[in-house]
Amino acid sequence: MQKIKDILHSEHIKEIRFFFKWLFIGSVMGVLIGLTGALFHFCSGEAESFRAEHTWLIFLLPAAGAAIACLYDVLNYSHDKGTNLVLLAVRDNKIMGIRHAVCIFIATVLTHLCGGSSGREGASLQIGAALGSFTGRKLKFNDDDKRIMTMCSMSAMFSAVFGTPVTAAIFSMEVVSVGIFYYSAIVPCVTAALTAGYISSLFGNTHIQVSVNMPEADPALYLKVALIGAICAGISVFFCLLLGGTSKLFKKIKNHALRAAAGGVIVVLLTVIEGSGMYNGTGGAAIISAFAKSPFFAAFLIKMVFTAVTLGSGFKGGEIFPVFFIGSSFGSVFAPLLGLDNSVGAAVGMAALFCGVTNCPVASILLSIELFGSEGIGVYVLACAVSYMLSGYRGLYSEQKILYSKIKTKYINKRIGG
Repeated sequence: MQKIKDILHSEHIKEIRFFFKWLFIGSVMGVLIGLTGALFHFCSGEAESFRAEHTWLIFLLPAAGAAIACLYDVLNYSHDKGTNLVLLAVRDNKIMGIRHAVCIFIATVLTHLCGGSSGREGASLQIGAALGSFTGRKLKFNDDDKRIMTMCSMSAMFSAVFGTPVTAAIFSMEVVSVGIFYYSAIVPCVTAALTAGYISSLFGNTHIQVSVNMPEADPALYLKVALIGAICAGISVFFCLLLGGTSKLFKKIKNHALRAAAGGVIVVLLTVIEGSGMYNGTGGAAIISAFAKSPFFAAFLIKMVFTAVTLGSGFKGGEIFPVFFIGSSFGSVFAPLLGLDNSVGAAVGMAALFCGVTNCPVASILLSIELFGSEGIGVYVLACAVSYMLSGYRGLYSEQKILYSKIKTKYINKRIGG
């Protein structure tokens, strides 16, 4: 009898029980969050489509900004840390809840409805993390399991909204503390991401559909790609500094509603001056177009300004889709100067810039493969490697930690915002 008890309480049996436990939880959360993600994708997408058909809505952006600020004040989230709170929820078990999910859901849809320049992915991470944190507390999980539940739900929501389940699973494990992976979350993250991605696809949600005319690999190609990766590293640093600087500038306006309204006025003026409206919203159409032809040579800089003003003044959404716009636009303009096809430049620019601003080379490489196929994997790996090393210790998320030096095998435990 004692032998049987010893077997039942052995480490191996515990691992098997852990496996089935998280396989089940990951599947259930994948279904629930997959449905939530499909709803969020539909609402934000419809809001953007409606705004495209009714261009006068851009003039309501200042009022929308004030409404978002008031919503956060009413629900007691006026000092919301955004995606940084997601990182803290995983690393330090900071509490997120349903109110947070409701706030970011409504605020992102409002931002897209009235033409603010933001994406969906940052918002999706916040919604997923909030739902996971809330569920973990309600199920009375211990601290370790709460962290895993949060990552699991982040992966599910990212996958449901963007349609790249492998990237979603790995990104959630990599982004919090760069240099280590939270491997204990690999089963729930992968299960939840695959399940949520499938559920969301039933409602027609898929990732960006583009093709890349990848040339035959040779030393010249690699040199050109390395150059694009290096420049994207510089652009990533500039973009992060611009976002941070703009946010600090707007914070001089103490009233949250007035701050957001002022940002809305600036975006309206920029939109009227620019004329086309292509820099408002997520910019999905412009991203796809960059794979076929070069946009206006300064398009990537203009999108930076629109996004920095939008997010810095208090509107909600995410930075990742604007990053895709910026990276693909720059790459599409610069690649022909090197004798490369627009599509190669757009793909490399997207991957390298995403890597530079998130400090997540593994997730960036997997994203490239999921979006563009594995034919140019060597190209994407090189671009991401160069961008990661040369982008320094800056990034989109000030609470992100880089545990190991980018240039030495040395433990540094450096916070991006430190």
